[in-house]
Amino acid sequence: MNICVFLSAADLDERYTRPAREFAELLAKGGHTLVWGGSDVGLMKVVADGVQEAGGRLVGVSVRFLSAKARPGVDEMIVARDLAERKKLLLEKADAVVIMVGGTGTLDEATEILELKKHGHTDKPVVLLNTAGFYDGLKEQFRRMEDEGFLPRPLTDLVFFADEPVGALAYLEESRGVA
Repeated sequence: MNICVFLSAADLDERYTRPAREFAELLAKGGHTLVWGGSDVGLMKVVADGVQEAGGRLVGVSVRFLSAKARPGVDEMIVARDLAERKKLLLEKADAVVIMVGGTGTLDEATEILELKKHGHTDKPVVLLNTAGFYDGLKEQFRRMEDEGFLPRPLTDLVFFADEPVGALAYLEESRGVA
């Protein structure tokens, strides 16, 4: 599978980097390819390092104004004109999506894929990796949206919340029939 990971490019502490690295190693050992924002900084670097060190493939989609931060030595690197094109290309290359901890860019990417699923424009499995309870508030908000009629489909059809990397990858593999 080509697994797109949306995540932060910030330098973060061990409670976020450890699970990210663990997921990266599981992804690579499972024979999957990482599709990510292409940056060689912060949590993006941690995940790319983990995949590469475990023998996995890296497909990056950077954007012009961040191309100086793009990771060298990847299997494939695409440079998009802008953030909108980058999101589109990331999703086109992905068979599944994992949302890790991040800021406004990650949240933008997450809501875009969920909106596409909500309207039936994709059936790609989406996992929100809720490391250290980072997305507890968002999970509560999504449940409120569902309870109050803002979601035309059950929340469980849109996203799977995983607390640990192993559960995230297991869900994706089961969803895609990959053993």
